[in-house]
Parts: sequence; C-alpha cells; structure tokens
Amino acid sequence: MPSSHATEEVVPFTADDYRARMARAAESAADAGLAGVLVAPGPDLVYLTGYQPTAITERLTVLVLAAGREPVLVVPTLEAPDAERATGAGALTLRDWTDGKDPYAVTAPLLDADGRFGVSDNAWAMHLLGLQQALPGTSYVSLTEALPMLRGVKDAHELARIAAAGAAADQAYGEILKVRFAGRKETDVAADLAALLMRFGHSQVDFTVVGSGPNGANPHHEAGDRVIERGDMVVLDFGGLKHGYGSDTTRTVHVGEPTDEEQRVHDLVREAQQAGFEAVRPGVACQDVDRAARKVITDAGYGEYFIHRTGHGIGVTTHEPPYMIEGEELPIVPGMCFSIEPGVYLPGRFGVRIEDIVTATDDGAGHRFNNTPHEMALVE
Repeated sequence: MPSSHATEEVVPFTADDYRARMARAAESAADAGLAGVLVAPGPDLVYLTGYQPTAITERLTVLVLAAGREPVLVVPTLEAPDAERATGAGALTLRDWTDGKDPYAVTAPLLDADGRFGVSDNAWAMHLLGLQQALPGTSYVSLTEALPMLRGVKDAHELARIAAAGAAADQAYGEILKVRFAGRKETDVAADLAALLMRFGHSQVDFTVVGSGPNGANPHHEAGDRVIERGDMVVLDFGGLKHGYGSDTTRTVHVGEPTDEEQRVHDLVREAQQAGFEAVRPGVACQDVDRAARKVITDAGYGEYFIHRTGHGIGVTTHEPPYMIEGEELPIVPGMCFSIEPGVYLPGRFGVRIEDIVTATDDGAGHRFNNTPHEMALVE
C-alpha cells in the first residue's frame, strides 16, 4: 500500500472489486473453519456487493458465500430489479423468491446441512431461526467474532475515500470556529456542524456531539438545550459518511480565555493523543496504542478520568473493528484505519477529547487523515 494514498483519486468500485472481496471473505471463512458466510442487508452487504436494499423488511435477503462456490444472493422477487442494478451483481448469482413461498426452502440447498456459518451481526433473529428450523444441523457465529477483520484492511481506493471524508470533516471544523458559540444552544452549533459536513460532501451525518461546560464530561453527550456560556470548554465530536466511508474527528475548543487548569488538561490530552499516534506502526498490537496514550494521562494523575478505549476502526461504518483497547492483541497492519481519541472527563466541570483517524503505512509509520491543529482554539 503506498503511503501517498491521501492523494489517490476517488474512483467507483467495479464488479471485479466486489468479486475479489467476496472471494476473500469466503476464503477467510474457510481458514476460520467455517462452512461459509451469510450476509444480511447492512454494511457488510454493501461492502461485499454494493447492494443496499431501499427498505430492510421482514422478507429474507441474504448473500451466501462459501469457498469454491459461486456467490448467491437470495432476494424477494419484488426487490430483484434493484439488486440486479447493484455494481456487484455481475459477480454473483441472483436467486429470487416470491411472496407465499418459503424463502428458507430456497436458501437451504445453498448451505451445508451440518455446517457452521458466520452471520453478519445485523441479521434478523427470525431469519436465523428460520434457517435453523430448515437445517437443524447448522450452527452460527457472528462475523464480528469469527472474522473481525473482514472489512478491517482498506485498499488504496478505500483509503482515498477515508482521506476525502477526513478532509471534509477538517473543512467543517475550520468553518465552525467562525460561528458564535456564546449565547447559543448546543443544538444550534450541532446543526451548524451537520450542515457543514453536508456542504463539504457528506451524504450522511452520523453524529454531532457538542458538549459544553459540564456536559463535556459525558463522552457521548447528545447536544441539548444548554446555552453555551463564556468560559465554557466545548467538546466537538462529529462525523458521517462521504463516498460511502466514514469521518470522525474531535476537537475541544474554549469560549474565551481558559483557566490554567483547563489549559493544562487540554495540553495533557494533546500529549496523550500524540503518544498514541507515535505508537502506530505495522506489527504493534492494537492495545499498545491504548497503553501509550493512557500512560501519559495516568502518569499525570488523571487516569481515573480517562473512561473509554483509545480508539475504534472506521470504514463503511463509523465504528467497527479493530479496537484500540487493553486486551486487543491483534497486530496493526498497513491499511487498518482507526481513531486515536484519548480524553479526560472531570464530572460536573468539563471534558477534553482530541481525535484523529489514523492508518498504518508500509513505510512503518502512522498517517493522519485529520490535520486540523490540536492546540486549543478560542471561540466567541
């Protein structure tokens, strides 16, 4: 993987791209001792085929992958025309079923009667139970457990999308610094952030956290009706999808001049974020990124106030494996993309978090997809 991926052009995925992904998934399943993979509508299906049903309903839709076999997508007849238009449709066989027929009778012959299958996490329980009733000898395991890195390593075209999403989030941050904070509700600033993400090319906004003053001490605070005041620290965490891939960045700003303590905590989190970034290189365990960032905060006496993992993977969803957390021994490889987002949260007072999306490169270093300043910005 070239380290210059940030300049790669965003180009459409092809049927060959999806064919290769499906083949890799089937082979990975076989290597893991599985008979195959069953993929329901959701991020995994989009990643593997480019197909996203316009509505996810009680009608069974499932992609069946097994090593040495042609991929088969089972769909309701009324949705078959949409499925046929998906870019990856040319790399699979479409099998439809009509209302009034048993969809599990259509699907069962595609499965080994006593096989163990990986199933996408968002599959409906009723569909899995229907397959189990049709094939009592089968068993199932979630894909996150069986194949956690199914989507984890990005190719150059995927990296270009993540780079574009990160650049758009950076543009949104640059613009939000120009708006007025004091005297406005958190929801007002959150709406500004959402509009900016859309202006800079996002097709979907997943979250706009605006945590002012004591609300910043809640890492996942939903923007509310609190009026932002002069003297507030404000945590801004926002992201969504552009070109089908995620952005996610956090910066903590201050309305007016900070106190010495606020500045000191912000500097500490900035140092921890940098330590986590410097730990990124191929072959290093994911937990070592968490350890590097956490050590800085713990050594400064704030360890009990860093209450979440250091990072999460990102791709066609804004949260996915791998996770930068103690106990995760999975080694980092080039093309993995994940956040580094340490924080300190002082209950009832304020919080600070700084987050970039990062990847490991072939040259042995980390590369940031977010490049806005880490220093505390002062806003009005």
